[in-house]
Amino acid sequence: MTATIADPNALKGEDWAGEMGIKWLTHIDRFEGMIAPIGDALLARAGIAPGERVIDLGCGGGLTSLAATEATGPDGAVLGLDISPDLIDEARRRAEAHPNVSFVCADAATVALDTPYDRLISRFGSMFFADPYAAFANLHSLIKPGGRIDLAIWAAPRDNPWMMELMGVARSHIDIPSPDPRAPGPFAFADLDYVGDILAHAGFSAPDIEPYQGEQAIGSPGASPDEAADFALASMAIGRALAEAGEDVLARARADLVTLFEKRNVPGKGVMMANKVWLLGATA
Repeated sequence: MTATIADPNALKGEDWAGEMGIKWLTHIDRFEGMIAPIGDALLARAGIAPGERVIDLGCGGGLTSLAATEATGPDGAVLGLDISPDLIDEARRRAEAHPNVSFVCADAATVALDTPYDRLISRFGSMFFADPYAAFANLHSLIKPGGRIDLAIWAAPRDNPWMMELMGVARSHIDIPSPDPRAPGPFAFADLDYVGDILAHAGFSAPDIEPYQGEQAIGSPGASPDEAADFALASMAIGRALAEAGEDVLARARADLVTLFEKRNVPGKGVMMANKVWLLGATA
């Protein structure tokens, strides 16, 4: 038996300047633990050199920005950009002992900088622009000619069992409309032809793309099935949609999530589920 969600906006765009930024901060250690290996792969592929000046787009709590400073060294600099004032405050707190990293709360789609940077990186921070064509044209203006961007973006939902299986549980309890695949959100750039067109219109080269496939620990490494279920419901859009359908529906869905996560639980690692990401690089 499924229910129709009371709020038709429950699975629409994510408000990173407000609600979603606060949710990320509330669960920051679990979010970062879950996707840390992808951030490591992004930085390894980017190959940032000592002395380079780097923008970290959608920097969140600043973990990737701080990692990038290790590559730039004391002669380089990293600027973290994020639209969430709550996450920028956390990033600044973490970076108090790191003089070559700074953070700005701004919309990267329109922000202007005094001088262009050498590089731009983004771990899942580039897929949320309302107008990606205009946004990437602005990003192009922030980078020196010949500079490089390196992005981590989710591949299609069907290639990400961690999302598909969670959505399957939710859809067994509520009716969830099929989203516009290009609407701002985690999977907005799953279509690589679409991404290539955005980059071309902004003035970037044709992208070089490498797939990353692995497993991620839902709710961070070592989380139990119960902890992973509580994390998913508290921090992801499906939790809000299920809550809209009532406490009984939410409780039944939570029980089903725990059952699913028990099947995916790996002793010593946590609830491990497969993912697929595109690591994309292009030149300005």
